[in-house]
Amino acid sequence: MFNKILIANRGEIACRVAATCARLAIKTVAVYSDVDARAQHVSACDEAVHIGGNTPAESYLNGQRIIEAALATGAQAIHPGYGFLSENAGFAQACADAGLVFIGPSPVSIEAMGLKAESKRLMGAAGVPLVPGYHGSDQDPALLQREADAIGYPVLIKASAGGGGRGLRVVNHADEFEAALTSCQREAIHSFGSDAVLIEKYVQRPRHIEVQVFGDTHGNYVHLFERDCSVQRRHQKVLEEAPAPGMTDALRTEMGAAAVAAARAVNYVGAGTVEFIVEQKPDGSMNFFFMEMNTRLQVEHPVTEAITGQDLVAWQLRVAAGEKLPLQQDQLHITGHAIEARLCAENPDHDFLPSTGTLQMLRWPEGVTFARGAVRVDSGVREGDVISPYYDSMLAKLIVHGANRVEALARLDRALAQTQIVGLHSNVQFLRHVLQSPSFAQAELDTALIAREQNRLLNQEKLGLPLTAAAHIASTLVAERALQNPDPFSRRDGWRAYGAATRRFDLEFHGKPVRADLRYGRDDALHLSLRMDGAAADVDAKTRVAITVENLQGALQFSATAQGLVIEFAGQTCTAVCHSVSHEKGLETHIFTAQAASKIIAIDVFSHAGDAPTQGGRLSAPMPGKVVSFAVQAGDVVKIGQVLAIMEAMKMEHTIAAPADGVVAELLYAPGDQVAEGAALLRLESTQAVPA
Repeated sequence: MFNKILIANRGEIACRVAATCARLAIKTVAVYSDVDARAQHVSACDEAVHIGGNTPAESYLNGQRIIEAALATGAQAIHPGYGFLSENAGFAQACADAGLVFIGPSPVSIEAMGLKAESKRLMGAAGVPLVPGYHGSDQDPALLQREADAIGYPVLIKASAGGGGRGLRVVNHADEFEAALTSCQREAIHSFGSDAVLIEKYVQRPRHIEVQVFGDTHGNYVHLFERDCSVQRRHQKVLEEAPAPGMTDALRTEMGAAAVAAARAVNYVGAGTVEFIVEQKPDGSMNFFFMEMNTRLQVEHPVTEAITGQDLVAWQLRVAAGEKLPLQQDQLHITGHAIEARLCAENPDHDFLPSTGTLQMLRWPEGVTFARGAVRVDSGVREGDVISPYYDSMLAKLIVHGANRVEALARLDRALAQTQIVGLHSNVQFLRHVLQSPSFAQAELDTALIAREQNRLLNQEKLGLPLTAAAHIASTLVAERALQNPDPFSRRDGWRAYGAATRRFDLEFHGKPVRADLRYGRDDALHLSLRMDGAAADVDAKTRVAITVENLQGALQFSATAQGLVIEFAGQTCTAVCHSVSHEKGLETHIFTAQAASKIIAIDVFSHAGDAPTQGGRLSAPMPGKVVSFAVQAGDVVKIGQVLAIMEAMKMEHTIAAPADGVVAELLYAPGDQVAEGAALLRLESTQAVPA
């Protein structure tokens, strides 16, 4: 076994690998970029080496610098994690040339499976089922169009060297093919250095089911069963679970055998994942087709660990050190059910736009542990960390294990309810909505679930109980704020020695205004009036209020405890944890309950309310990132909603559209330029008001 390894990655996977190494008494070396100098993965390792600037090209993709760091620190091997250099055959070969062990498959295996067209040919020869399609080397656009027409729409355009949901386009009609091909090739050349694509039939109601495989240097192969990864947004996984719901023993055996055959075909060594697209037939049966093989550890490997009781990183280390596989196929068994949720810094209500900022509050669920049967959090961030635009938006993975799927679902929902993130947008509430949707709860899964049910799944501030309706929470906060300091001479709430006084609170809830008028009587009683969307409430309060809002009647009681603010209304009780942070409009209070999470903004009347909304798009960068391309030139006449530019941030492309009709006066940046959030990308002359 190794004495010391270098972890050529960052974030939660670097912390994950370091944890297993610590258990096995293996010393670890971290590498870090400028922005990651104080990152959690740096402190998780025994030593650390600075390798370059903020962008991946300057740091985590700088293979030569990483190899130099490994040699300088006396590391014997390099674990690449996933992403970055994990599937780079050239880097794997460079490690071998430097006398270092690459903890992964051989360069030949990586190269064979890295090009989708080549891997399809190999799999066909190995007898693995394939989706009908064109996998040829001739990339003439006219030929690709003819092949797509012959296959029949809808078709899928896939970057041959792609992965992670990038370089992927669904085309429903022939007249959409040319534009989709251009977009796919542009993203492919930028992300993978090659614009080669393949064309495949787009399977209807598909499920994404993958099989974990392992091989060693002694010719042994096993599979560790399957994972269902069908719930996706932008072709990127959101929830993963094992075993796959509805999987029969016969189909599991057949898919497992096909996955092992795929690994044998390329003499695979180490951890790999064979991904299948599964067609669901009307009679309930399923056909599966080879999609691709990921020659690395997967993000979702913890669910396999949970149901098998195995540490897959430990398996990787042992196999890379020349040992045999720890177990044979007949020694592997499934116990219970596991689900993983990817927690991301993104705004689901705005097309999952990645979010940057400071983690001003970060609370994980209770009972976090790596043990099976409990809640597990794999994270690479801590409270106070700044989430930058340079890397992936994933903050952590929340993994639960239960005796069955129903128990695992309930455990995951409770764990998400206990997860509290303040300082940037996150998908925590969105994940809860998915879990609670009838389709997911009943395991009616396919890759279009999120797109099909977005009206149910989005609206992140949707609240569960009547008592947490906007007026109730608003009245509670206002009244509690007024009562929290009993010393009249220290209070700043408008108290006076005689007579009545009125304070006005301007609040914003879910983008809508709420007005609260708080009147102080001579007996120090509070009288609160609320106005929101035509609904009204009148409150008389010290510690108890009577309230009527939107046909909901009852008494609302609140009290402060060590656990938070306890609220009672109409026979229901919940505890709310409140955390306030500064906001450009005033003070933003985040409210977390077991039912849901939301926020209310107390408007500062002396601050600016911000830009007015537009019906089209915007001319400024929605977040820090890089300009990929402009779709217009100076002098072009454009219409509202027309695409003006493409930006990239956190590995995702974002479209900048015209907010109004007008004429392009000037392009303010060039493709490849890094821009700050809010930076105007171009100037548009218009007869309408155009926000910068």
